[in-house]
Amino acid sequence: METKITTENEKISIKVSGRLDTLSAAEFEKEIAPVMENDIKEVEIDMSELNYISSSGLRSFLIIKKQTGKNGGKLTLKNLTHEVKTVFDMTGFTSIFGL
Repeated sequence: METKITTENEKISIKVSGRLDTLSAAEFEKEIAPVMENDIKEVEIDMSELNYISSSGLRSFLIIKKQTGKNGGKLTLKNLTHEVKTVFDMTGFTSIFGL
């Protein structure tokens, strides 16, 4: 799993690639923790290169959604691969994230 984070004004863009599973989800949460502590209004996650997500990865996205919501902000997930979209559909996360 690889994560690239860019910040522009009050917007954070995160690009996640590879596998977001039980092992890598903890690393992912550590990487994004410093930027999530700020008063972020908008977070956008590009998942175009994410080819697998487990329940631990889904949990990570819920944490981000909750944190941005506390700040009155918004989380946008974009470019979901077919494999990842299927997992979101099966778990009901499609409706949670408005996909």
